[in-house]
Amino acid sequence: QVQLVESGGGLVQAGDSLRLSCAASGRTFSSYSMGWFRQAPGKEREFVAAVSRSGEYTYYQDSVKGRFTISRDNAKNTVYLQMNSLKPEDTAVYYCAAGNSIVVMASGKGDYWGQGTQVTVSS
Repeated sequence: QVQLVESGGGLVQAGDSLRLSCAASGRTFSSYSMGWFRQAPGKEREFVAAVSRSGEYTYYQDSVKGRFTISRDNAKNTVYLQMNSLKPEDTAVYYCAAGNSIVVMASGKGDYWGQGTQVTVSS
């Protein structure tokens, strides 16, 4: 089992940057693909980005391509989401998840989930 704790959210202005972190417990972190999802008020949760077990492969939702970067440090059991050029429509609770593969996670499925961190982007 994997426990996930997100951090790094906050209130920023449009155009600013934030880096989210997700710390995982357990010794099996490197055996999971990792992903970030988000849920805006009144909307369903949506996939944002995913990274493969080794960190070699990544996959992004079209709306964040070129602005967000997902990465992981298996030595630190941590996955990151660097968010640049933030827009008001990026406002949401961001969740970290562990799953089987980046393709499965892109369909919205994860095996373990964190509690989420709020990101608010003002215009």
